[in-house]
Amino acid sequence: MLSNLHPADALLALKAQIAELEALAKIEHARLVAMGAGHHDGDLARANVIVADYSRVDWKGIAETLKPSLRFPRDKWSEQIVEMVDGHTATKSQTTVRVNAKPAA
Repeated sequence: MLSNLHPADALLALKAQIAELEALAKIEHARLVAMGAGHHDGDLARANVIVADYSRVDWKGIAETLKPSLRFPRDKWSEQIVEMVDGHTATKSQTTVRVNAKPAA
């Protein structure tokens, strides 16, 4: 298909095709996310849409702010430390889409 092209031209053509395909993949990904969490079966593939929240504590920010010893269990922390840890905790939602071929019948 691209064998008669100079390698630089062939690579450029391939990168252009990849960019087009990635743009189409983003559209289909968004369509699956819009369908919501769960299993969505096509004729050839099954997509799993997973929505999950995760929290991350910025321990470096806490250490720089107060330099407390946080080796004690949370129930032993003072209210100040609990509030500071909660204030340095970010919760984000993440959506993952996995698509696999359906098994042969």
